[in-house]
Amino acid sequence: MTDRTPWSYKEIAAHIGVQPDTVRSYRKHGLLPPPDLRKGGRPYWYADTIRHWVTQRPGHRGRRT
Repeated sequence: MTDRTPWSYKEIAAHIGVQPDTVRSYRKHGLLPPPDLRKGGRPYWYADTIRHWVTQRPGHRGRRT
């Protein structure tokens, strides 16, 4: 089953245990996948996109932080 719930910086940050500014920094430095959609000019990622990204993050070996 696909989870296409849109996540903002805030939801991503809560999922990986960091502050939203850290997630913004990840995006600025090309460490976050491209947004899946935009609403009102703001980027959003599908929950599944972020869950997959978490498994690929260097040094995290798929574990949730």
